[in-house]
Amino acid sequence: MMSETVRVRFAPSPTGMLHLGGARTALFNWAFARKHGGVFILRIEDTDLTRSTEESVGVILESLKWLGLFWDEGPEVGGPYGPYFQSQRLHLYREYAEKLKSTGFAYECYCTPEELKMRKEATIAQGRSWRYDRKCLHLSERERRAFREEGRKPVLRFRVPEGVTTFVDMLRGEVTFDNEELDDFVILKSDGMPTYNFACVVDDALMRITHVIRGDDHISNTPRQVLLYKALGFPCPQFAHVPMILGKDKTRLSKRHGSPSVTYYRDMGYLPEAMVNYLARLSWATGEEEKEIFTREEIIERFSLEQVTKHAAVFDLDKLNWMNSVYLRAADPLRLRDILVDILKRHGVIRDEECTAEFLEYCTKVILLMRERIRYVAQILEDAAYFFTEHYEYDPQAVETVLCEDGVPEVLQVSFELLRNLEAFDAATIEMAIREEAGRRGMKAARFIHPLRVAVSGKKVGPGLFELLEVLGKERVLARVARTLEFLKER
Repeated sequence: MMSETVRVRFAPSPTGMLHLGGARTALFNWAFARKHGGVFILRIEDTDLTRSTEESVGVILESLKWLGLFWDEGPEVGGPYGPYFQSQRLHLYREYAEKLKSTGFAYECYCTPEELKMRKEATIAQGRSWRYDRKCLHLSERERRAFREEGRKPVLRFRVPEGVTTFVDMLRGEVTFDNEELDDFVILKSDGMPTYNFACVVDDALMRITHVIRGDDHISNTPRQVLLYKALGFPCPQFAHVPMILGKDKTRLSKRHGSPSVTYYRDMGYLPEAMVNYLARLSWATGEEEKEIFTREEIIERFSLEQVTKHAAVFDLDKLNWMNSVYLRAADPLRLRDILVDILKRHGVIRDEECTAEFLEYCTKVILLMRERIRYVAQILEDAAYFFTEHYEYDPQAVETVLCEDGVPEVLQVSFELLRNLEAFDAATIEMAIREEAGRRGMKAARFIHPLRVAVSGKKVGPGLFELLEVLGKERVLARVARTLEFLKER
């Protein structure tokens, strides 16, 4: 157990959905806090006022709640180190910026973007690499006043000292940057808004963050932040930079690899415990290579940053689908039914007033019949929409290879009469009646089974036919067989 209370944070920018990479970072922070009896903090980094939206904040909170990654401090729950929105902490950034300015660690820069661009291009044209040339480092008060009278608003730059900056990464060990690679970076923009590195340091320090666990795309920010901690007299947290999640083509995860947003998977009927299990296994090697399925409790119990690999993780939709199918088979059918009903409503298949007790019972039967065949709940609507509409189309190949065979209209007519006369309409009774009828006619049962499947579903493949007929019910089945006979007559 660590001697001090572990305090970690997840700090997303509300400029869109919560993506899988961010969700995995949140999960690692959450698991680390729970493992060590610590505190998991949610902070919203919304200083980009033009791109940040309340809608995105809502989506991020919803996504974390759906995953079960509940925070101990932050929006909606409060805490001793709030506010937890950066846009409400601007007075703090200005206070600490003034401190850096008064101690000589920061200075005003009046260079315009156009001037900087010209000087950068001239430097590169001479074959040299560009870093800010400190033109404004030693401005006199008279020069500053002249710039202000021109209407120029300064940015505040941090003065990077000479030498090197070293920090210890919990995954990589000691990491050293030459300070020459870090030019005097901006900490306050001309509109008074803080930059990421500055606001992040002030917030992490004031919120008593002990461990910063984030994506390794931030590793180049860390030396700048270490310099800011030292200049402000704050203790440095420990850093752990976890690897990125890539697509199978080894490029950064994006929409072309399957949607990267958490809400997409929620809305498609993936289960949150499956998603948490899958995300946890991206770059986390437990040493139990044969074990793939981990409960939330097992993730907390086993999680260790020392077991997080340094190489990038590859997002594999097939693996996620397999894992989700394992959880679907073990889930409460009523829970899956409710997910299915939500999907049907979102897709406009049903309205609230149509969700009668009878319809809910029907949906439960559909789930029980289909859950061994699906990888996510919305797949029922994709592969078996015939459960919820009478206007399904016949698969053209099924028409040609099944319905257009000789004798099919006669077989369907016999099936219609046979099914109509059944008193009980359960799978066992239906199967016995059809097999007996086929036997009496010296035919294989398949001669009845295949046309009936296409007639009631439009497809050549699906769940067991007799169970399918039972779920659809006698009235619906007879209407569909009659419709198919009419279809064949018109052809």
